[in-house]
Order: sequence, then C-alpha cells, then structure tokens
Amino acid sequence: MLLLACALHTAIAYSASKNLLVLGDSLSAEYGLTRGTGWVPLLDRRLKEEKRDDSIVNASISGDTTSGGRARLAPLLDKYRPATVVIELGANDALRGLPIASTEDNLRAMIKASQAVGAKVLLVGMQIPPNYGSDYSKGFADLYPKLAKEYKIGLVPFLLGGLMDKPQMFQSDRLHPVAAAQPILLDTVWPHLKPLLPK
Repeated sequence: MLLLACALHTAIAYSASKNLLVLGDSLSAEYGLTRGTGWVPLLDRRLKEEKRDDSIVNASISGDTTSGGRARLAPLLDKYRPATVVIELGANDALRGLPIASTEDNLRAMIKASQAVGAKVLLVGMQIPPNYGSDYSKGFADLYPKLAKEYKIGLVPFLLGGLMDKPQMFQSDRLHPVAAAQPILLDTVWPHLKPLLPK
C-alpha cells in the first residue's frame, strides 16, 4: 500500500510539472554562438510570448553522445521532474562512427526512462552525409523514425533539414548553424513540440 501511494505521489508530481528538459549536444548548447541566441533560448522566448509558464532546463553539452546523455539523464529527471523531454543526441555518435546498435540502445533507454516518469518525449532526428557509407547513413537516418513509431513519441524528422540548401547558414566548420539559422531550427522543432506541452 505504501509503495502504491509513493508511486501515485511520483506520478502526480511529474504530471503537475511544466518543466521542459532539453538533452542535447552542441546544436542545442549554442556552440559558437553568443549566449541567448540559440534555438533553445529562442524557444523560451516563444513560450513567454504565448503566455505559457513552462520552464526550460537546457542540459545540452557540446560534444555529448547518446551514451553521455544516457548517463546524465536519471539525475536530471529526478531533479527537474520534467513534463516534456526533448532528446537531441546522436550526431556525435555518427561523426565518430560508433555502432548504430549502440546509439539505438542508448536512445531507447532514454526514451523509456523519460516515459517511466510520465514525461512526453520528442526525439530530434539527425542525418549524416553519404560519405560515411550509404548503409551506415541510411541506418542512422532510419533509426529515429523507427524509435518514434515504436514508442509512440514525437519526432522532428531532421533538425537541420531547413538548412541543407543554405550553406551560408553554417559556421566555418560546416557543421554548426550560425545565429541567423537558429529561428529556422526553432520553427523546425516547434510544430512537433507544441502538441506535447502540458495544457
């Protein structure tokens, strides 16, 4: 009976939260940008403009992989009790040529952990150039919609999709978007995120 009461209390606590946790890499951590100009801070402004009281926790770290995100997630869930979790990870796995099976296992674990505490999940998809090998590139791209369908979660098909024909929107490393591209990233994420936010 005590365990049931504790479980019910935890579920209520999470459902009452309006925290939005963003677990990402450099694409969400404002790499190479002036603080406050990235898509996550712009999301915070949009929420305020819409008179919403959601609180964003940006737990993104440049260079992070899915294994790093997986290791960091449990204490973040416990501390912030988010109603919504945005998982924007995997690009660094691919850049390092890590096994897709490992990336899938880590993403799967993060989705399940987030759902276990009652949070709604948005998975942010990534793609990589075909020079990594067509089989690897396709397997990596297919991973995100596969997991989104399996766990019935929200999906951004490709975070950088709106920038692929705009080379001027990338920094000199050709990997990270410039400040002018951040509103495009937000507009890419927003239609998939908004339905997941608490009413």
